[in-house]
Amino acid sequence: MKSALIIRHVPYEGVAGFRKPIKDAGYVVDRIDVTDAAFSSVDLSAPDLVIMMGGPMGVYEAEQYPWISCQLRRLAWRLEADGPTLGVCFGAQMMAAALGARVYAGPVKEVGFKPVTISDAGASSPLRHVHDVSVLHWHGDTFDLPRGVDLLASSDAYAHQAFRRGPNLLALQFHAEMGEDPRFDAWIDEWPESVLEAGKDIEAMRREHDELGPVAVAAGRRMIEEWLEGLNG
Repeated sequence: MKSALIIRHVPYEGVAGFRKPIKDAGYVVDRIDVTDAAFSSVDLSAPDLVIMMGGPMGVYEAEQYPWISCQLRRLAWRLEADGPTLGVCFGAQMMAAALGARVYAGPVKEVGFKPVTISDAGASSPLRHVHDVSVLHWHGDTFDLPRGVDLLASSDAYAHQAFRRGPNLLALQFHAEMGEDPRFDAWIDEWPESVLEAGKDIEAMRREHDELGPVAVAAGRRMIEEWLEGLNG
């Protein structure tokens, strides 16, 4: 059986809607939190698939979160070996940093459901499934595009919403996994100021989630299903 390891940076940011296509593709799914004492000794090159999820911290906050430097070092080894890797939001920023790009605070909070603009490269990639689909955004950081990757998607606020390197490395700034997971309520409770800073209304956000979330998750699952089918090795 193939192995998949989910790296969770905070308890309320899990793999959510992406779990089904990963398990349907035949992976035995395991998970580890970065706060687990065993995390520092996990070989990130060993699993057949690594999935890194989101978190409220910044890649540049290694002094506050010492595990960031440790994770980046091991992630760089995995990416150098082209091990199949998916990064979502903070996970995408970690991939960018491990590939040598700068990660930094962006100009605005991007929070809420809206579509991304798919590039020409994105249109011929698994991201074609999220074309014209309102997906969840919840971030205030961004990254320079690493060398040697293809930009797949952008938004009005952030030029770099998704990239890939070959078939095996996929980074998504947005959250196409979220839309049916009750942990969305924990996001609102944990970061209400992010909703307000983005000019959103909390109750309107809940309505968006209920109305748009299922369609977003369905598209996100098709995207991940196609990506997994196309992995090399």
